[in-house]
Amino acid sequence: MIEVKNLVKNFGDLQVLKGITQTFSDGEVVCIIGPSGSGKSTFLRCINLLDQPTGGTISIDGEQITEKNINTVRQRMGMVFQNFNLFPHMTVLDNVAVGPIQVKKTPNAEAKELAARLLKSVGLSDKETSYPSSLSGGQKQRVAIARALAM
Repeated sequence: MIEVKNLVKNFGDLQVLKGITQTFSDGEVVCIIGPSGSGKSTFLRCINLLDQPTGGTISIDGEQITEKNINTVRQRMGMVFQNFNLFPHMTVLDNVAVGPIQVKKTPNAEAKELAARLLKSVGLSDKETSYPSSLSGGQKQRVAIARALAM
C-alpha cells in the first residue's frame, strides 16, 4: 500500500502540489488525469523521490520513504513516464535485463530469461534484437513496462 499524506511541492514561489492525501491499495490500478500543468507528473515523480517533496510524507507498506532507503523502495516500484528513457545503444532485450543485472545483481542469463518472458507477455518477443530507434511509440512504451516489471 502507498500512503501519501499532505504532499506539497513548490518550485520557487509556485506551489504545484497543495497538500495531497491519497492511499493506493496493493494491486489497485489508478489513473491520474487532469489538464496540462496541473501537477500529475510532479506528483508521480515525488512519490518515487525523483523530485524531492517540499512537505508531507510518503509511505510504502508502512515504511516512510527517505533518501536513505529510496533505492530499496525503487526496486519494489515501477513507473513508466511519457519519456521512456530506453538506452538507444542496447537491444530491447538488454534494455529490459539491464536493471536486474545492475541493481539486483541478477546473473546475466537469468535476467535475459526474465526479460524474454516479460517481452513475450507484452507482445514483443519478435523485437528482442531490435533497437529502440526502430520501434513505434507504443512498442517503446511496452518495452518500458516490461523493464519496470523486471524490477
